Amino acid sequence: MESNQAENLPAKEMLRALALTANAGAHTSHMNLISKEVSVYGAPGFDVIGYDDWARQCQHQFDEGLLKRVSYEGLRVVTVTSGNVLFKTIETVEGTDGTVNRHGLEVLIRKEADGKWRVLQERILALDEVEFDSRKTH
Repeated sequence: MESNQAENLPAKEMLRALALTANAGAHTSHMNLISKEVSVYGAPGFDVIGYDDWARQCQHQFDEGLLKRVSYEGLRVVTVTSGNVLFKTIETVEGTDGTVNRHGLEVLIRKEADGKWRVLQERILALDEVEFDSRKTH
């Protein structure tokens, strides 16, 4: 049990830091959690989103005060190596306009050369995959 909790720690800390920095509108701190090599898959209307796109979108959302709250729940670690953790979670993004977007994510974080964990890859999960995963964990 101890090793499992230790293996989950980078993922738990990453989700905590992502939510904290997004909710504070702390662009520089938030983007320091994202690898310059990041790729995001599954966003409607985009093949792949990279670092610059992510940075621009966050800057716009933070500057315009569009985010009310970002939260994560249901962490499930899939694979752990010495320098990578692959996990799944549910992300909820609440907008100041009352919109709520909730979706499953598969996230790969990597310990980079400077010793910091950063998001290397995100995949927005299809609803049927989220439902399948939720049945698997019960």
